[in-house]
Amino acid sequence: MKKIKTSNYRVDDKIILSEFNAHDDLDASEKELEEELEEVREKLGKFQDVMYAHGKYGVLVCLQGMDTAGKDSLIREVFKDFNTRGIVVHSFKVPTELERKHDYLWRHYIALPPKGKFGVFNRTHYENVLVTRVHPEYILAEDIPGIASVSDVNEAFWKKRFEQINNFEKHIAENGTIIFKFFLHLSKHEQRNRLLRRIELKEKNWKFSPGDLKERELWGKYQECYEDAINKTSTPYAPWYIIPADNKDAARVIVADILYDELKKYKDIDEPELDEKIKANLAEYKRQLEAEN
Repeated sequence: MKKIKTSNYRVDDKIILSEFNAHDDLDASEKELEEELEEVREKLGKFQDVMYAHGKYGVLVCLQGMDTAGKDSLIREVFKDFNTRGIVVHSFKVPTELERKHDYLWRHYIALPPKGKFGVFNRTHYENVLVTRVHPEYILAEDIPGIASVSDVNEAFWKKRFEQINNFEKHIAENGTIIFKFFLHLSKHEQRNRLLRRIELKEKNWKFSPGDLKERELWGKYQECYEDAINKTSTPYAPWYIIPADNKDAARVIVADILYDELKKYKDIDEPELDEKIKANLAEYKRQLEAEN
C-alpha cells in the first residue's frame, strides 16, 4: 500500500483544481484499505479519549464536496471507534428563520465543538461562499444592510466575506480549536454513476432529488467557486486538504491518516496527572473498597 504523505494533500500554495486527480486507490485492495482504516480509526478513538481528559483543545473537521462526494459515509466509517460523548456532527441545511435573523456565521459558531470534543461539519460555513456564489440571489434572504439587489453582490462583497471567514477561523484556532478542512474532490463522471445508483437501487431512492441534476448543470461554476474559496482561505491555522473522492475506501483512509498524523504532533495533549493528595491516598481508598462486604 502506498504511504500517505499529508503534504501531498494539503494546500500550501495557489492551486488549479482541475490539475488534481479525483481517483486514488493507494495501490491497495479493498481489504487492505479496510484494514488500514480500522487501525487508524482505533488510534483516533484513543487520541480523542486523551484529548477529552486533557480538556484544552477541540477539533473541528469540515467536509465539503459536490453532491454524492461521500461525506455521510466518510463520517460513519472514520469516526466509528469514537466514544459517542466525544463527537458531535452537524449537517447544515438551508438556514432557518431564526438563523437568518443572525449573521451567516452565527449558526456555525454556536455549533463549534467544546474543548475535549471533536465536531464535524457536514457542509460548512463555506456554503456561504459556494452555493450563494453560484446562486447570488440567495444572499438577499440574509437582509444585509446595503445589499438591495443581486448587483450589490459583487467581487468586493465576496472579498469581504472571505476575510470574515479567515478571521473567524483564526479566532477559534487561537482559542484552542484545531481545524481541518477537507474538500472531497469528485469527478463529474463518478457523480453521474452515483446518481444513477440512487435511481436504480430502491434502498437509495430516498437520497435522489431532481434538484441534484439542476445543480449538476452548474458543475463548472461550482468548480470555479471551490477553487477560489480554497485558494483564498487555506491558511497555516486552518489548511485545506484536497482528497481524491472517486474511491470512497481510499478517501476515508486518507482523511483518517491525515487527522492522526497532524494531531499526534500536539505533544502537550496528554492525560492529566492525578491530584497529589489523592495519589498519595490511593492505597487507603483501595483498602476501603476491598473492606466492603
